[in-house]
Amino acid sequence: MLRSVLRSSTAAAVGRASSLLPDLLFPAASSRAYARAKTKTKTKTKAKTQTTTKGKKSRSVSSDESAARPDDASNAFDGIDIEFERPTDPLPPTYDPALDVGPGGRPLFAFTKSFASLTRKEPTSYVDFSLEEWNAMLPEGLPAGMTKEFEETRRCAVMVRQSFLDLRDNFRRIVDPPIHTGTKNSKKQIVLDGPVSCGKSTTLAMLVHWARSEGWLVFYVPKGKEWTHGGFFYKNLHNEFWDTPVQAETILQNFLKFNKDRLQQIPCQIFDPILLGEGAGVGSMKKVDSMAMPEGSTLYDLIQTGITCTHAAVGVVVRLRKELSLVKDVPVLFAIDQYNNWFTFSEYHELLTWQSTRQIHARELTTVNAYRSMMHDDMMVGAFSHSTAVGKLREELPDVPLGARLMLPRYTLDEAATVCHYYLRQRLIRPENFSEEKWKKIYYLSNGNGSEMRWLAAFI
Repeated sequence: MLRSVLRSSTAAAVGRASSLLPDLLFPAASSRAYARAKTKTKTKTKAKTQTTTKGKKSRSVSSDESAARPDDASNAFDGIDIEFERPTDPLPPTYDPALDVGPGGRPLFAFTKSFASLTRKEPTSYVDFSLEEWNAMLPEGLPAGMTKEFEETRRCAVMVRQSFLDLRDNFRRIVDPPIHTGTKNSKKQIVLDGPVSCGKSTTLAMLVHWARSEGWLVFYVPKGKEWTHGGFFYKNLHNEFWDTPVQAETILQNFLKFNKDRLQQIPCQIFDPILLGEGAGVGSMKKVDSMAMPEGSTLYDLIQTGITCTHAAVGVVVRLRKELSLVKDVPVLFAIDQYNNWFTFSEYHELLTWQSTRQIHARELTTVNAYRSMMHDDMMVGAFSHSTAVGKLREELPDVPLGARLMLPRYTLDEAATVCHYYLRQRLIRPENFSEEKWKKIYYLSNGNGSEMRWLAAFI
C-alpha cells in the first residue's frame, strides 16, 4: 500500500519540487552501494518509432524523447518495486562502545543472556542472541518477519519493547504473584492483535524464549495455518470431526524438539483408551478402534506412541491437550501463532454429491477443535497474523473470553529512533547520510510499520 501511495503522490507532484520524497527515494550516488538494484544491463540501441494503425494517422516518436516526457508520471517510479540487495560491506566489530550508541547517547544493546533480567527502565534497547541460540530455544521455527529482519540486518538481535515487557510481566505475576497485588489485573488468556507489521509474531516468539529460559513447559505453534492446510484428511468415525494424521504427527514431533527431557519426567494421569482413526494413506486398522497406554507411562511415551503409530496420532494430540491441563509441577503455556487461521475455513472440502462440495471449517478439524478454545484456566496466548490473508474477524470470537484481545501498537517515535540507530549500526544506512530529519521522515511516511521502515532505510 505504501508503494502505491508513493506512486500517486509522485503523479500529483510532477513538475513541482517535493521536499520529502526526493531526499528519501533518490539518494546521493554514494549511497547506491547500499541499495543496488538487481537489474540487468541493457545495451544501447537505436531509437525506434511507434506507428499507429487501423486507419489512424501515423506518427513517429523517438523512444528517448518519450522516456524524457515530464507528463509521464509513472516514469518517476518505474523501479519502485525493484528488490534491493542487502549491504555487503564488512560489518564493524560485534560490540564497540563507540558505535553501539542509541538515541540521546544511550547504549544500543542490553547485555543479558535472557529477557528475564530486563526491567521497565530498559525498554527500546536491543538484546543480541546468536542464530544458534534462537534455533535452540525455538526449534519449531522462527517467524518469517523475524527471520527477514535477521537476514537484512545481518544480526540476530531484537528490540525489547514496552508491549513485550507488559506481556511478560502479566504471566510472571500469574506464576509468581506479588504479595501486595497478587494476580488481580492479570489475564491467563490473551489474543495479540494489531495492524500489519506491528510485531505480534516477534513478541510471541520472545515470550516463548523467556518462558523456556525460566523452565516453563511451552506448547509453541509458530505456523497455525499448517494445521488447516495440506496432507490427508478423513472423517472421524467416532464423532463429527475430521482427522489430519500428517499434521498430528508433525505437531508431536515439534513438541518433542525442545521439551523431550522434561516430558520424560512427567507421568501420564489419564489412562482411558485412545481412539484410533485412519492412518496417513493406509486406512483404518481392522477390528481395532482404540488402544490403552500402560500404567507408569510418561508424556514422552504417549507422544512416541502417536509418532510411531499413524492411526493413533490424532488421538494422542487430543489426549496430550488434556494431559497438559493436569500438569501442576511446572508452569504450562500454550503459544499459538497465526491463531486467526483457526477461525476461518480450511483448504479441505467434503464431497456432498458428484457435482458439489462443502468447505470444511477449521473448527471441524479434530486437532484445531482440541486446542482452539480459551475457555479454560490454562495460560494461553494466540497471535493474529495478517500475512496469511485470513481477513478481518469480528470483535467477539467464539471460544475466546471477553476482553482477551490485546492490541499491539506500531513503533512509537522513541522506538523508531532506536530502530534507525540500529540500522545505522548495521550499515543499512550510511553514516554520512544519516540525520534526525531523515529518519523521522521514513517513520512518518511508513506510519511506524516495521517492515516498511526497514525497506525505506535503504533510501537514506
